[in-house]
Amino acid sequence: MPKKKPFSAGRVPLILFLCQIVSALDVPLDHGGKAKLLDDLVQPPTITQQSPKDYIIDPRENIVIQCEAKGKPPPSFSWTRNGTHFDIDKDPLVTMKPGSGTLVINIMSDGKAETYEGIYQCTARNERGAAISNNIVVRPSRSPLWTKERLEPITLRNGQSLVLPCRPPVGLPPAIIFWMDNSFQRLPQSERVSQGLNGDLYFSNVLPEDTREDYICYARFNHTQTIQQKQPISLKVISVDELNDTIAANLSDTEFYGAKPSKERPPTFLTPEGNESLKEELRGNVLSLECIAEGLPTPIIYWIKEDGTLPVNRTFYRNFKKTLQITQVSEADSGNYQCIAKNTLGAVHHTISVTVKAAPYWIVAPQNLVLSPGENGTLICRANGNPKPRIGWLTNGVPIEIAPDDPSRKIDGDTIIFSNVQERSSAVYQCNASNEYGYLLANAFVNVLAEPPRILTSANTLYQVIANRPALLDCAFFGSPRPTIEWFKGTRGSALHEDIYVLHDNGTLEIPVAQKDSTGTYTCVARNKLGMAKNEVHLEIKDPTRIIKQPEYAVVQRGSKVSFECKVKHDHTLIPTIMWLKDNGELPNDERFSIDKDHLVVTDVSDDDGGTYTCAANTTLDRVSASAVLRVVDVPNPPFDLELTNQLDKSVQLTWTPGDDNNSPITKFIIEYEDAMREAGIWHHQAEVSGTQTTAQLKLSPYVNYSFRVMAENSIGRSVPSEASEQYLTKAAEPDQNPTAVEGLGTEPDNLVITWKPLNGFESNGPGLQYKVSWRQKDGDDEWTSVVVANVSKYIVSGTPTFVPYLIKVQSLNDVGFAPEPAAVMGHSGEDLPMVAPGNVRVNVVNSTLAEVHWDPVPLKSVRGHLQGYRIYYWKAQGSSKRNRRHIEKKILTFQGSKTHGMLPGLQPYSHYTLNVRVVNGKGEGPASTDRGFHTPEGVPSAPSSLKIVNPTLDSLTLEWDPPSHPNGILTEYTLKYQPINSTHELGPLVDLKIPANKTRWTLKNLNFSTRYKFYFYAQTSVGSGSQITEEAITTVDEAMASRQVDIATQGWFIGLMCAVALLILILLIVCFIRRNKGGKYPVKEKEDAHADPEIQPMKEDDGTFGEYSDAEDHKPLKKGSRTPSDRTVKKEDSDGSLADYGEGVNGQFNEDGSFIGQYSGRREKEQAEGNESSEAPSPVNAMNSFV
Repeated sequence: MPKKKPFSAGRVPLILFLCQIVSALDVPLDHGGKAKLLDDLVQPPTITQQSPKDYIIDPRENIVIQCEAKGKPPPSFSWTRNGTHFDIDKDPLVTMKPGSGTLVINIMSDGKAETYEGIYQCTARNERGAAISNNIVVRPSRSPLWTKERLEPITLRNGQSLVLPCRPPVGLPPAIIFWMDNSFQRLPQSERVSQGLNGDLYFSNVLPEDTREDYICYARFNHTQTIQQKQPISLKVISVDELNDTIAANLSDTEFYGAKPSKERPPTFLTPEGNESLKEELRGNVLSLECIAEGLPTPIIYWIKEDGTLPVNRTFYRNFKKTLQITQVSEADSGNYQCIAKNTLGAVHHTISVTVKAAPYWIVAPQNLVLSPGENGTLICRANGNPKPRIGWLTNGVPIEIAPDDPSRKIDGDTIIFSNVQERSSAVYQCNASNEYGYLLANAFVNVLAEPPRILTSANTLYQVIANRPALLDCAFFGSPRPTIEWFKGTRGSALHEDIYVLHDNGTLEIPVAQKDSTGTYTCVARNKLGMAKNEVHLEIKDPTRIIKQPEYAVVQRGSKVSFECKVKHDHTLIPTIMWLKDNGELPNDERFSIDKDHLVVTDVSDDDGGTYTCAANTTLDRVSASAVLRVVDVPNPPFDLELTNQLDKSVQLTWTPGDDNNSPITKFIIEYEDAMREAGIWHHQAEVSGTQTTAQLKLSPYVNYSFRVMAENSIGRSVPSEASEQYLTKAAEPDQNPTAVEGLGTEPDNLVITWKPLNGFESNGPGLQYKVSWRQKDGDDEWTSVVVANVSKYIVSGTPTFVPYLIKVQSLNDVGFAPEPAAVMGHSGEDLPMVAPGNVRVNVVNSTLAEVHWDPVPLKSVRGHLQGYRIYYWKAQGSSKRNRRHIEKKILTFQGSKTHGMLPGLQPYSHYTLNVRVVNGKGEGPASTDRGFHTPEGVPSAPSSLKIVNPTLDSLTLEWDPPSHPNGILTEYTLKYQPINSTHELGPLVDLKIPANKTRWTLKNLNFSTRYKFYFYAQTSVGSGSQITEEAITTVDEAMASRQVDIATQGWFIGLMCAVALLILILLIVCFIRRNKGGKYPVKEKEDAHADPEIQPMKEDDGTFGEYSDAEDHKPLKKGSRTPSDRTVKKEDSDGSLADYGEGVNGQFNEDGSFIGQYSGRREKEQAEGNESSEAPSPVNAMNSFV
């Protein structure tokens, strides 16, 4: 089987296949391998290449006149020149290329181009007919020189119009005209000065700067690559003053002449002339209409079409709108076009009537016919033009009227009808369509053949197509008569029909949307009455290449890094090529751009990096791409060109030009100022304006040497400041404001200190800033006393009465004048200590820790200052021994304002207190009132100071203790409660024992030996029980029993038993340890919870009961003499006073819950969690006894 040749059908444009319909039965002699399949076929000649109809040659080179043709057998060639046979054998300079009809005339060796000027026509002939070329008009190009002429200098007044003629020599082809100076620099053109289509240079009005001596018109002949130039033209434009001076110098004193300046004038046309003109153009050419006007001021040209609108996509304005061009002009563009020249003095119109003519153009050109004997056919030659072209027919280059007769043909105007053709009917027919503007010549052959089908497409061609795209399978064929084409899929498939497929006339099978199931082998079958041919091709459908992760729009700041991602999915049999583009071009050759797998990374991004980045994935079958825009942003560039305008005494207008916003719109401008006179180099905020403004009206203060700068801000940040503006010194003026924070307070009983916040230099408004300080008594009729001071913010008035209200004013002034009159502020002269103590001090004891104090207020005049409140001093009376040991500690409470009562909290019960009251002002305290004493009632005692267990025996324990440190009354008795604790920490029955208050030692007897006991001990007064203290102790072991146990312990069986018991105890201890870590309680707690007998529960702190016995305490080491005081606090009884009744001050304050904190705060006893423990651990014997 032949090797499959891959061919990408998806990449072949559909139009190429469709175009084969026109020449499907042409014998393809130039199709390479396909031509070998048709070696035995004959075909009339066909012209394939020829020189243009109007053939302009370069006289400096050899002349080459092309004529190429194909046919079978290969055609022979002949030429005519000017209508007669051109015998090339008789001219040694003329040769014909081998296998071609192209002529080469060697004029370079000896000859002139003009000799061979003429009309040439080529004929290609074989046994089946003759084809002819167009009439080729051969003319050598010409670039003649300008005729020599003398050009006079031109002198014009300013404002006059002028036309500088060019009039180039007539060349072939026409020259390209342009104006330059001696330095070969193009002369500048504008709406005022421009070059016309004819090459002349038009001035609507001249100006003095138009004066020059080298206006030169150049003609460039591209064909010969030569440039010819005209003689320079000199132009001088003089002003009216120069003209009058010239005239005056040349006239006598008796003569008078005055040149007047050129007046402004409405437009008139320099070209075309008149109000109307005609223009004729051929169809398909470029229509160029021109209007050039003069006038002063320079006119402006407008164009309209009177009976329609100008075509949008084909209309162009050239030469400063003086030329209107319409491309691809057609008959529809005929009509009246109007140009309007307008200036401030008027307007002028010119109408150009355009007629579009047309050389012949094809409507239906004749096509080659391949017919089999006995078939019918037609040749159609249909053309149009303006005027209507004439149609003429030729056969083998001979007019059909004088050609040999053929019974199978019939001429009907532009159509030749063939019927029942035979092999002798083969010929080449020429159709000539001509009018006065040109002609068309077409060759079309009729080739009568009898041939079975032949398929020209290579066998087993492999087509690869992307899924969901059209697949085009080629089946080029030949046969006469024309074969019919059928397509089949697979080996046994039925013919494919056009409900799913498209069958083109040229044999191509189109699958509009190829799917995966379209893969397979397809067979093309060609049939006619002479036979059948078939060919197989193969189709593979590939998965499309897709971009599954597209690059995304990015906004990055200049100098940062950006990354674009592009992930591609493709058919596994195709290898994609990934390419990154920037703005549809290659990436810059810059090391900052790097491609890493699926990413394009750009580092140190600059402004030039902004644009559209495209990821393109290419395979042999398809191409996909995705793009993303990169926008490079940054803070704005600083504004520039700062300018100060409208400079007034107290305002100025600042104008600036914004810098580049760096792709992020400016949102606002920040304006700052510098006072070069006082704070050079320090910039202050002045104003902010929106980002669309470029001016700001700024309010100014007098006597400031301003400089301004502007910063721009966008979403990225703020620009650096602009350059500073010019300095602007405002005039001095009186101050606008007076000092603030004016106060009057005396520091001594006989002075008044007036203070204020001075103005800063910016607020002074002028030189010589001073302050006028004024004062007088508020309640008197005294005149204002004033003093002027400078460079200070305080003034002391001496010799004032004590604590008298004053009215005070401080006014600013400078060398220009005073500030507005200030408002008066009230102050006071200095305070002195109060003179009178509060009277009628009374004490009401509320409970054992709280007392209420009342007093009478002092007269306000005796306060001699601002009344701040009353202060209570109170202290506890000490015994003689304590009084000797330390100084009496006094506590202080201050009550703000004019209150006449207050509460004394935190007192110690059963104590004697003394107090006095004093009034307080800003200077200090007044004299103390008479001391008043009071007693606090009894309270509950604190816990005993200590509890120790001494002298343990087998059945007794001795307790020793110290009385409570704070009995808070007369002790009536002690209460002792105790209970045993076994080895599993279970509590036994609770024993309650009363002990006289005068005892400090007690022995408990008849206790169990080797047993731990827990004791609860507290004192009592008539008020109630105090806080308890706890302790633990163990009775000793009986020695006799211990000796017996030792004897037993020497026995082996007992040793084994004890080991087992020890192991069991170890396991129990491990279990207890685990439960403790989990936060559980020991069985003793569970047992207590199950048998909640109040008689045997541990004593709680406030109600005399006992707290629970938890593992947190039981497992702590027992320490001798430890105690656990309760957290009892003295209850506040029946006090209905609010917090406002409690003092604030020197040594005391309250917590949020109302409890008192100060120099005297009730010392809160805390119960210790640790108890006594024996120094020896329980022995296995003791453990055994407890267990039994």
